[in-house]
Parts: sequence; C-alpha cells; structure tokens
Amino acid sequence: MTVVVLLAAGRGVRMRSERPKVLHEAAGRPLLDRVLDTAKAVAGDAGHVVVVVSKENAAIGEHLKAHPDVRVAIQDPPRGTGDAVRAAATEFGKARRVVVLSGDVPLLDARAVLGLLSALEADPKAAAAVLTARVTNPSGYGRIVRDRGGRFRKVVEEKDSSNNEKKIVEINTGTYAFDRAFLEKALPLLTSKNSQNEFYLTDVLALAAKAKRKVVTVEGDPAAALGVNSRADLARVDTILRGRNAEAAMAAGATLLRPETITLDDGVTLGTDVVVEPFVTLLGKTRVGTGSRIGQGTVVRDSIFGKSVTVRPYCVIESAVVGDGAVVGPFARLREGTDLAGGVHVGNFVETKKAKLHTGVKANHLTYLGDTEIGERTNVGAGVITCNYDGFAKNRTTIGRDVFVGSDVQFVAPVTIGDGAIIAAGTTVTDDVPENALALARAPQTNLQGGGAKYRERKAAGKK
Repeated sequence: MTVVVLLAAGRGVRMRSERPKVLHEAAGRPLLDRVLDTAKAVAGDAGHVVVVVSKENAAIGEHLKAHPDVRVAIQDPPRGTGDAVRAAATEFGKARRVVVLSGDVPLLDARAVLGLLSALEADPKAAAAVLTARVTNPSGYGRIVRDRGGRFRKVVEEKDSSNNEKKIVEINTGTYAFDRAFLEKALPLLTSKNSQNEFYLTDVLALAAKAKRKVVTVEGDPAAALGVNSRADLARVDTILRGRNAEAAMAAGATLLRPETITLDDGVTLGTDVVVEPFVTLLGKTRVGTGSRIGQGTVVRDSIFGKSVTVRPYCVIESAVVGDGAVVGPFARLREGTDLAGGVHVGNFVETKKAKLHTGVKANHLTYLGDTEIGERTNVGAGVITCNYDGFAKNRTTIGRDVFVGSDVQFVAPVTIGDGAIIAAGTTVTDDVPENALALARAPQTNLQGGGAKYRERKAAGKK
C-alpha cells in the first residue's frame, strides 16, 4: 500500500501573486489538479493522497473540496519540505511506501513515478529512491552529489552548494519514494542548519547514505522535471502542454493551420476533418464537430459546435451551442445561453445572449438578440434590437416562424410576434403582433420643397 504526499504549502514568492502558486493554470487547468491526477494514479485504489498546505493558503483548502477523496494536512508555519512531510505523517495510515511529489511540477506523469516506486521495491536494502534528470541549465535546482564510484551521497540545494557543486548538471526533481519505516525514523533527526533555516527532506536521503542504506536514483525526462517557480516557468509549462494538445488534435484527424499560434485547453475536443485557422483560442470544455471550420482570431470557451459548422474570423463565443451547418460571423459575439439550431446564420457584428434561434433563422447584420426565442426560417434585418432590460429586470421577446423583421426595428420586451408577421423597417414594437399581421410604427415623412437650399443659405449666413 502506498500513500502519496503532495507538497503544496510553498509561498511561491517569485510568482508575485496573491493567488497560491499551485492554483495558477497551465493549458486551462490548475497546476495542483495536474499533480493530483498523477498522485491518485500512483496511490491506486488501495492507497490514498495527502496534500500538505499552509494555514495561510485557505484558497487551496477551498479548491480541494472538489476532491473529497484527498486528505489534507496543515503545515503551520511552513518550514521546508522535511517539515511538510512530518506534518503529513499522521495520515500515513497502513502504507508501507511513501511517495512525495511537488505541487509545482505539473509535467511529471504517473508512469515515471510508478517506475521510481518499482525501483525502490526491487531493492530490499533501499531506504529511498529519488528521480533525477540531467539538464543543460541546472540553476535553481538541488544537485545530485555522488562519490567517486558514482554512488549517491547527498542532494545539495543551490543556495548551499559550492562552486564545484553548482557545475553538476544532474538535478533533484523533487520526486521521492521512501520505505515508510526508515522515513519515520529519519524525520525527527532533521535539522534546520542551512542557508534557508528550513528542514530539508533531501537530508533524509543523506541520512540513509550515512546509515549504509541504499538510495536508488532513477534518471527521468528533463522536460517532465520542469518546476514552476516564476511566471516565466509557468509560460514554459503552458507552451509545452498546449503543444502536446495540438499534436494530439492533429493525430486525431484535425487540421491546425500554423499550430504554433493556436491555443487549445486540455478539455477541448476536435472532431475529424475540423480545420482551425491561425490565432484561434479554444478554451474550457469546447467541443467542435466533424468537418467544422473555425476562422482566424476566434475565441471560444465552453461551447459545443455540431457538424460542418462555419465560424468566420474574429468571433467571440462563450457557453453557446451551435447546430449542424450553422454559419457564424465574421465579428459575431455569442454570449452565454445562446442556442443556434441547424442552418442558422448569425452574421457580422451580431450579438446574442440567452437567445434560442430555431432552424433556418438568419440574422446577418449589426443586431442584438438577447433573452429571445425566434422560430424557424425567420429573417432578422440589420440594426434590430431586442430591448430586454427595463432598468430593473430582463424581459423576453418571442418571435414566431416565417417572420420578416425589417431593418432598424426595436422590440421593447416583453413582446410576442406571431407566425408569418411582417415588421416594417424602423418600427418600434411595444405590443404583441398577431399572426400574419403587418406592424408599422413610423412617423409620416415630410418633404419641404426647397428646404434644403434655404437651410444651406442660413448656415452660410451664420444663422441658426
């Protein structure tokens, strides 16, 4: 049985943020959730996960409420990694092995950690196993110090290392597997005699070496060891993850034009033969159906597109549903609650919110449709507005099937338009319109003969 201890109490000073470091997101997910996925896979059904947080980081405790299967240990005050594991020791339960992961190392996968655990279990003399990596720039990482025979001797932190030790390129990734019995004996022996006045978990490894207990080292992928200590580190991790998402999407049959410019969150799903143009951003749980095309510069969050949808360039779409064969944009904005049925056309500079448009509806130009439902085949002209807010509450506009709405019409909600009605251009609709009626609310036009010439003469003379 294995317990996985996930260290998440660090202050993250270099992030320069009020938000705890492990709650910052990469590719649309908090760093902590990524490491939790790994931790749960390593613990398996028989084991469990303990997350160590500080008393100061209440936000992490709130976040972990979404993970009721995870136990929480409080480190108060935070005094280093060794002290953090001591804080978790009361939650070890019946585990024989203790795996320790860092909450700010989000690229490490479960296979690497399970390999480390297997290396520990394969050697009965081993007290611990540590995952290492060789990197071209080891700055900021603890170094793996070996004796002349190549055997592990200790880990030395950057701030405590000598000039020669700083030249070592084999680093400690912060990932460990321990024999529980040895770990519990070693933790009380830790001291804070170092440059940071902290209790280092790495000193447990040194104690094992001194006790003639073996410390197994397993060299892993340098990319997976990338920790997040700054905004620049976060950007590097985000780039790697989004690159992986793009590769996976293309492998599954989507075409990404200039994929290096396209942003894909982890939760995004693209069907086969989807085409995504440059500089598109797809976020959250967005799903795009087979054969659809997403135009350049479009931003989409938490939306569902059917098959053969065309989204023309520079649209903004959030929490919307777009049916098969619909056409959106360019420069359209679909806000939350928008539901477009199959074959709907929503054109340039059209904005929708909580709008349900049934099959074949067209609204192609400069229109706002909010809190409305529009029936099949209705055509909405340019400059139409549903006036849904009266200063106190939102009200709905209901428009029936086969209605023709002329340009520059205002629907002052609540109002209902019957099937087949015609709304003349320039009309302000304040009352319900019956089925097949013609609604016209427009002031009579007056033409003054010669009035234009007289107006110009007055202006030329400086008169009002």
